[in-house]
Amino acid sequence: MDLKLVTWLIPVPPLLAFGLIVLFFNKWKWLSSSIAIISMVLSFLMAQVVFWQSAIEKGPELAQEPIHSVVPWLPTAMDPAKWFKMGVMVDPLTAVMLFFVSITCLCIFVYSTGYHNGGKPESKHNRKGEPPEVGTIEVMYSRFFAYMSLFAAAMLTLVVADNLLLLFIGWEVMGLCSYLLIGFWFARTYPNPKKMTPFKAAIKAFMTTRVGDVLMLLGIAYVYSQTGTLSFRELFDPAMLGKLAEQPSYIVGLSVAGLAGLLLFAGTVGKSAQFPLHVWLPDAMEGPTPVSAMIHAAAMVSAGVYAMVRMFPLLQAGLGHGEFTTPMLAMGLIGAFTALLASIIAVAQNDIKRVLAYSTIAQLGYMIAALGVGAWVAAAFHLVTHAFFKALLFLGSGSVIHGVEHGHHHVAAHEHGGHEEYFDANDMMNMGGLWKKMPWTFATFVIGGLSLSGFPLLTAGFWSKDAILADAFRESVAGNWLGTYVFLILAVSAFVTAFYTMRLLSLTFFGKPRTEAAVHASENVWTMTAPLVVLAVFAFGVGFVGIEETFPVVGGLVQNWFHNFVGATVESLVELQVAVEFNPVPLVTSLVASLGGLTLGALLYWRKSLQAGEPDPLSGTVIYNWMQNRFYFDELYNAILIRPTLGLARWTYTFIDKTVIDGFLQGVARSAYRIGEAFRVFDRVVINGGADAIADSIKELGMGFRTVQTGRVQDYMLLALLITIVIFAVLQIQLDWLFGG
Repeated sequence: MDLKLVTWLIPVPPLLAFGLIVLFFNKWKWLSSSIAIISMVLSFLMAQVVFWQSAIEKGPELAQEPIHSVVPWLPTAMDPAKWFKMGVMVDPLTAVMLFFVSITCLCIFVYSTGYHNGGKPESKHNRKGEPPEVGTIEVMYSRFFAYMSLFAAAMLTLVVADNLLLLFIGWEVMGLCSYLLIGFWFARTYPNPKKMTPFKAAIKAFMTTRVGDVLMLLGIAYVYSQTGTLSFRELFDPAMLGKLAEQPSYIVGLSVAGLAGLLLFAGTVGKSAQFPLHVWLPDAMEGPTPVSAMIHAAAMVSAGVYAMVRMFPLLQAGLGHGEFTTPMLAMGLIGAFTALLASIIAVAQNDIKRVLAYSTIAQLGYMIAALGVGAWVAAAFHLVTHAFFKALLFLGSGSVIHGVEHGHHHVAAHEHGGHEEYFDANDMMNMGGLWKKMPWTFATFVIGGLSLSGFPLLTAGFWSKDAILADAFRESVAGNWLGTYVFLILAVSAFVTAFYTMRLLSLTFFGKPRTEAAVHASENVWTMTAPLVVLAVFAFGVGFVGIEETFPVVGGLVQNWFHNFVGATVESLVELQVAVEFNPVPLVTSLVASLGGLTLGALLYWRKSLQAGEPDPLSGTVIYNWMQNRFYFDELYNAILIRPTLGLARWTYTFIDKTVIDGFLQGVARSAYRIGEAFRVFDRVVINGGADAIADSIKELGMGFRTVQTGRVQDYMLLALLITIVIFAVLQIQLDWLFGG
């Protein structure tokens, strides 16, 4: 099988599905979703073929001989050999990305049919841009699957790209899709005017991520201006990396590699919602839940970390010139701080999806911080495990919300005569006791939650988190202060993560139902629960492929396949952290953080479950209010950025536009009007007056001559005789005068 051709074709089916649904089949909902799912199945199969053949047949050797194919795309010289080329490349990192992206996307697509009530009847009351009534199909069902197909195609394009430009094209298409899908229910409003609507959330996400994207585009342009190429293979040539590390940039003290790395990292700060551009991701939860899973697990934010993992040789270039390179220092500081900040904020959130959103920000901070201390393989490993357990958690939260909404609908139909008041099905305070009502959702959600909290030995999240903490601790022991900072901050963040995970599980599933909607909640259809089971298997077992050989007892029983395979991608280019003698400190820290956080959460929220109307045990304190209000970052940005910008815009409109521009144009108009008035007077007095005077004179002359026209020939003859006599007399006088006589 020609793997190069297969790699080219991987993003094609979802892209074709998007075009077919939009242009031809949008009127047929069932057909549209079928086309989208079949296209995703085709991409899934091709991705799995590429992964398994690459992993089994080539193994780590794939790094030296990747699947690579290019075509000339843009002429930059007369010689076609020097044209800018677009292509695809599959190395070990790409192969692993194809594996988990295709699986999670397919699960999300299947789940979406149940989430949007595929096959259910339509309702007359369903309106475009608003969530449908419970039990009725989404009115924009076809449009949703079209957007999701384009989203998947963009992510797959980004993964297989062999250069920065094609990666950026997929990057930007995903930005468009996130805008369209976050604001999918664009007409939705809430009784509370302060609550973010999907329309505003979409704009906020789009504008915030554009800040990072502009800087990233500048970084891509800068790389091309300094190297003449954007191909990963050419950029990661050791000679090229050495040149970029030593060549000074426009900024004193930064090499070309350092400045380019910082600009590229800025794109990840936006896309992966790192501080200070983290504010958009929680509000992005206003989109449908499959969109949240797509953004958090399969595509959007994963792309940011993937870009940094992919570009790590450039980010690490020049490591021998100092303790850390500038991009690595920035990643370590920002990533660790973001992880702790987001974890603390998640403790006080009551919206189940917002808790998970902040957990995503924190876990992405883990990955970025890991890259900051050089833990390249650990960051990539956590990216994979996080994709599975976070997709599971988001789809599980959607299942919970769906079940509670059905319970609310049941109550309204049987106890309130069909009248439904506004009910926040996302609020965990309106849940409780759901483990009996939704056993499949509960069981899979617990697996995802334990993996998120790093429950020891049994979950994938434990192995990837432990790897990050272990690598950070090794840097700390080696005397690198950044390693100490990252290790301590991430350890605290891990404890807080485990705590709010138990809070999430307790408020949602344990205790007694706190609302009638929770009492009547029910499990969902198989198209929603089956993907949860599939993802739960990976959230439980995928971590076993990355156990370090030095780990006590189990280390070495299973080969550390992930490190050997993915680590080979850049083994000759970067300083990979190798296995050293086991140190119990990071393991004990990981165990204490995970089990301690879960235990404290259980004591506060599980041992004595909240009753209906009972406040959160942590509420009432100043710090809780700050956490609940997300440390007022939105208000701060509103005060120092948005309001001044709007004020400047109003001043620009009032002074520049209305006073200067409009004033100038109005002045020109008034001058032209006065000149026109002068010409009108000249026309009336001189032109018209003169012409009228001549006409009047001719008229009067005609009237005078008219009196001598009697019509008698005798009078005319007499007049002619008199004129003749006068003429002869005048001539005679002139002749006499001339001749002197």
